Amino acid sequence: QAQLVESGGGLVQAGGSLRLSCVASGRTFSSYAMGWFRQAPGKGREFVAAISWTAGITDYADSVKGRFTISRDNAKNTVYLQMNSLKPEDTAAYYCAADPALNRVVAGRTNYWGQGTRVTVSS
Repeated sequence: QAQLVESGGGLVQAGGSLRLSCVASGRTFSSYAMGWFRQAPGKGREFVAAISWTAGITDYADSVKGRFTISRDNAKNTVYLQMNSLKPEDTAAYYCAADPALNRVVAGRTNYWGQGTRVTVSS
């Protein structure tokens, strides 16, 4: 059974950094686009970043451009989200997603989601 498992969340002070990881198992996701979404308490899920399966194309939400970097290692079936200059408004549960089509990942119209990892940024 295909599974996405996130890790790397935690508590960090504003201005700090975290790196999230998402490991895919149960099938090969090397040909899938992958992405990250987040959901803050009391708010809807929002797109954060996405990466094509070749890693040649990336897309970011305006709110994280210049601070977050998405990357992937297909040999390890893993996608990463490097988060720098964190702000309290980045506090949320972060979810990994995968789909054969990059535009479906960006739109959140995927069948594969992880269970989430929580990030808390203190001021």
